[in-house]
Amino acid sequence: MKTHRPLLGCIADDFTGATDLANILVRGGMRTVQTIGVPSEALSTWLDADAIVIALKSRTAPAEEAVRESLSALRWLQERGCQQFFFKYCSTFDSTASGNIGPVAEALQEALQTDFAIACPAFPAAGRTVYQGHLFVHDRLLNRSGMESHPLTPMREPNLVNVLQAQSRTKVGLIAQPDVAQGAATVVERIATLRQQGVRLAIADAISDKDLVTLGEACADAPLVTGGSGVAQGLPANFRRAGQLRDLDAALLPRIAGPAVVLSGSASTATNKQVAAWLRTGGRALRIDPLALARGEPVVAAALDFTRSAEPTLVYATSSADEVRQVQSELGVAHAGALIEDALGQIAAAMRIRGTRRFVVAGGETSGAVVQALGVNALRIGRQIDPGVPETQSLGDAEPLAIVLKSGNFGSEDFFDKALRHLEGSTA
Repeated sequence: MKTHRPLLGCIADDFTGATDLANILVRGGMRTVQTIGVPSEALSTWLDADAIVIALKSRTAPAEEAVRESLSALRWLQERGCQQFFFKYCSTFDSTASGNIGPVAEALQEALQTDFAIACPAFPAAGRTVYQGHLFVHDRLLNRSGMESHPLTPMREPNLVNVLQAQSRTKVGLIAQPDVAQGAATVVERIATLRQQGVRLAIADAISDKDLVTLGEACADAPLVTGGSGVAQGLPANFRRAGQLRDLDAALLPRIAGPAVVLSGSASTATNKQVAAWLRTGGRALRIDPLALARGEPVVAAALDFTRSAEPTLVYATSSADEVRQVQSELGVAHAGALIEDALGQIAAAMRIRGTRRFVVAGGETSGAVVQALGVNALRIGRQIDPGVPETQSLGDAEPLAIVLKSGNFGSEDFFDKALRHLEGSTA
């Protein structure tokens, strides 16, 4: 198969974040493939796309490990001839003072021999905005949004200049909203000033999609862009203006029929509301108890028996923050998460063997575990279901799967039902 040389190579630090980014690029007219980890040579023949997004599971990994994996992904993308590179992290800048956003960004800069990159996690469509370097979730500062209680990456500092500086060896600066509002030319001038001041990474304000498009335009010639998926809105137009982007329906996917299941491991506020909405409307559901898993009870077998119904079923471990803390206090943070991810992965794999062809998955870590358990190595990205969440289909399989990977924080309250209806109605 003759493949098209990709224009944009992307490295994402988790699975749902990768899908979120791929969704933005598809909406911008770029045919996009998401891979699960660095692809094999055999898989390369399937990757005919304008943009390739490599999904890593590095968000909560130690910095050295995250750097190593990210550089491996970068080398693979460079070998495929990508012209520009994007490092994608969460729109809530999930990290800590010892986190890895700064180390990965600096390592990518060094490998690409570039001395500057913006850092903008803003995603206004999902309520994430950055103003004067401070990250807001809807109308609340990051440290008052619920993210301060995140079990793995508690965010207690809303000033992202401070957060990124704590992780970085070099100087971090700010591209403030008044400059962004003046347009791409002013942003380019601000970048030049910051570079003269020795700044290598700069938090960029954005309070609207217009701001994100401006930042994308200003980065047309930048070897590296970093941020949430939102800032990628402005990148496809750069390639289109250069006459490099083909005029195709980037989101077209065929319909996949078959049984469906919803698997949820996220403990986020949004996913808790989605689970509650499913239960409130009488949806069939089974809750996974991590303490029962730890005791060695046959939880997976019971779930597989429960899901034999032809009716779509929700299997979930989603709990309130207090319940999560209680479980973690008994089992430990890492062990509790691993038990849930492993169980949901086992359930997904067994259901695939049984004939399930449509999967809706909630939670970044859960999504990573499920796609790995399903043996999926790459996804073609289709149409958006909710902001940041598209439908996808597995590549390289004799019997492809329809898969929706939802970040824990994304989606409307009726998302599970909406996603299932969307997959049911998808047509070529």
